[in-house]
Amino acid sequence: MRSPTQSVSCVQAKSSHEVRFIEFYNSVLNTSITTSDHMPFPVKKNKFTKGSFITQYDQVENAVYFINEGIVEMTIKSYMSEKIIDFFFKDEMVSAFTSFLNQLPTDVQISALIDCEVEVIAHSDLMKAYDSSFEANRFGRILTEHGYIRKSNREKDLLTKTAEERYIEMFQTKADYINNIPVNKIAKYLGIHPESLSRIRKKIT
Repeated sequence: MRSPTQSVSCVQAKSSHEVRFIEFYNSVLNTSITTSDHMPFPVKKNKFTKGSFITQYDQVENAVYFINEGIVEMTIKSYMSEKIIDFFFKDEMVSAFTSFLNQLPTDVQISALIDCEVEVIAHSDLMKAYDSSFEANRFGRILTEHGYIRKSNREKDLLTKTAEERYIEMFQTKADYINNIPVNKIAKYLGIHPESLSRIRKKIT
């Protein structure tokens, strides 16, 4: 089974990268934390250069990542090729979430499509916080729920929408990022040839 992933829209972020995740946390839990010292688990910053792996195939996922800047792609191997499952953008969370939950090797790979800056919550820190914090438990539950919803919506779109409809939706919601994603990768994500994507793009512009 494909690993579900997490994505929750964040309220408008301020310039501080630390504040960005805190505001995300507050928006999810309806809290009013102002500094990371008041969070039930530590959050660390990290950077990944374009093309680098965040989580590799067969690795046990040890963190969830909040994207401050950049674009992340998630891929999975099929019997003949590698397929792009999803893209993740600024102010979204991403993880090989099934592996994060069951601590078994993942069947997906997460990599930086462009230079990325993320905030990281380690699995061990979150599990430790579960033992003593109701807020941490709520946060983890909400991550799991939204991960399932995103996975379910993605699979429903694959079954009910054409490639053109999926591209138009992507263009409308992520227009600021489209130019940073190579055409061949968008085509692979949509399951069509680059030439077909070019025709779709000409049709809607």
